[in-house]
Amino acid sequence: MAIVKDRSNWSKLGTVLKYTLLTIGAFVMLAPFADMFLGALRTPAERISQPPVYFPRDPQWGNYLRVFTELPMLRWMGNSLFVTAMVTALQLLTSAMAGYALAKYNFRGRDILFRSVLGAQMFPFFLFIIPIFFILRYFPLFGGNDILGQGGSGFLNTYAAIILPFSITWYGIFLMRQFFMAVPNELMDAARLDGAGEFRIFFSIALPLVLPGLATLGIFVFVYQWNEVIWTMTVTRTAPDLQTIPVGIYLLRGAFIDQSTRSLQQAALGVSILPVIVTFLFLQRYYVRGLTAGAVKG
Repeated sequence: MAIVKDRSNWSKLGTVLKYTLLTIGAFVMLAPFADMFLGALRTPAERISQPPVYFPRDPQWGNYLRVFTELPMLRWMGNSLFVTAMVTALQLLTSAMAGYALAKYNFRGRDILFRSVLGAQMFPFFLFIIPIFFILRYFPLFGGNDILGQGGSGFLNTYAAIILPFSITWYGIFLMRQFFMAVPNELMDAARLDGAGEFRIFFSIALPLVLPGLATLGIFVFVYQWNEVIWTMTVTRTAPDLQTIPVGIYLLRGAFIDQSTRSLQQAALGVSILPVIVTFLFLQRYYVRGLTAGAVKG
């Protein structure tokens, strides 16, 4: 009895310790977000006061209204939503189709192609910014360019320049290939015996079975593209109407330096992350399921 009681006490202690650590971790993760939302409510005097003021004594709720009246926030948000939605949709489609082909079809060079996909993940995107920029700038017969790619601006200053370089991702192909590896081949064989075509098998049978993987990849892509700055700023430098929220806030930081506009910047940041939070809350059950599903198989 004493041994059982000791084990029970140790089990309770372990539970308390586990939830204590989880609470501390949650606090550490949420503290920067809380500081961002509260920072937008501070007055200029509170921002420079010593000792620092964490909770505003006179919250400036009007800063969140100023975001929409003094900044082109609606235009930035519209651009961000359109670009992010298009990139997410294209990456989900291309990653799913390529991953399905690598997982379920036997063709010459498949293993070499898969190893190339793995190897390509070692190279960060910024290494290709200059060549991709020149490809889009001198693309023939677009944006006023002639057959030799001269005379115009190509795809620059268009939505296509922001979207096309991110329409495919090597990591997405690898992730979806791993999910499709967990789908039994017998399901596809049975569908073929019933006369189903390959596209019908892919969209009606295989794709619904990997929804957790699609949701997981979709969250990764959405968050990354929503916060992408370098490339979007590069190709929209002379087209402010195409700028997204991160680019607008980044340029705002360089344009204003007084304490009042710093609160405005934090308010803009708080508004900008709301779509990301809503998207994650909407897809979190699929995301958690995707992390524990067959993505480690194969």
